[in-house]
Amino acid sequence: MSNPSGTNLRATLLIVDDEPAIRRFLRTSLAAQDYAVIEAETGAQGLAAARRPGVDLMILDLGLPDRDGLDIIADLRMSSALPIIVLSSRGEEASKVEALDLGADDYIVKPFSIEELLARIRVALRHRLQTQGASEVFTLGPLTIDLFHRRVLLEGAEVKLSPKEWGILAELAKHPGRVLTHKHLLKAVWGHEDGADVQYLRVYVRQLRQKLHDPADQPRFLLTEAGVGYRLAVT
Repeated sequence: MSNPSGTNLRATLLIVDDEPAIRRFLRTSLAAQDYAVIEAETGAQGLAAARRPGVDLMILDLGLPDRDGLDIIADLRMSSALPIIVLSSRGEEASKVEALDLGADDYIVKPFSIEELLARIRVALRHRLQTQGASEVFTLGPLTIDLFHRRVLLEGAEVKLSPKEWGILAELAKHPGRVLTHKHLLKAVWGHEDGADVQYLRVYVRQLRQKLHDPADQPRFLLTEAGVGYRLAVT
């Protein structure tokens, strides 16, 4: 398993994909990074493997021969917090949003860059460690988010946030590097998921960016996933 400093201690990754060529490419690429790899070509095999001890992360295709990958996410999330990165040819926003709302940690569209996948794997494994460690302070360069004391510092100076601005930033800080959908943030901060309120969310994110000196066209902290949601950058 990876440690917080980023050193890979041979984390075990589960690939669930029915395409032999994709599994072969991933197996070779991930093994070269010293990851251990387990493979499954059906949803049933993938769920069984995911529930075994020692698996650290699942890479999941949605187009499986026996079950839709979205059903696999929903089933696994009933009993496990295992990180899931979706790797799918379904590129439409609706599929991304549904997978993330069901509990996937990230979503990459095929064809993909192996460098991007490796980066997303590192983020997901790091987030899992941070969650297990229950850290109350998140630091990203000059930005410090103290969840316990409800304080935000930018280059050492305190940033005054409204309750809604704080709620958005705190929720993102609890899941650094993970895409949180509009629906997730609305439910976490406002207590409901009414799609009509997405505009309110965007207004508060815009205000938050201004206070953090984080322009949308060159963000350092708050990253936009167009049509899907937001994620907090990680180092």
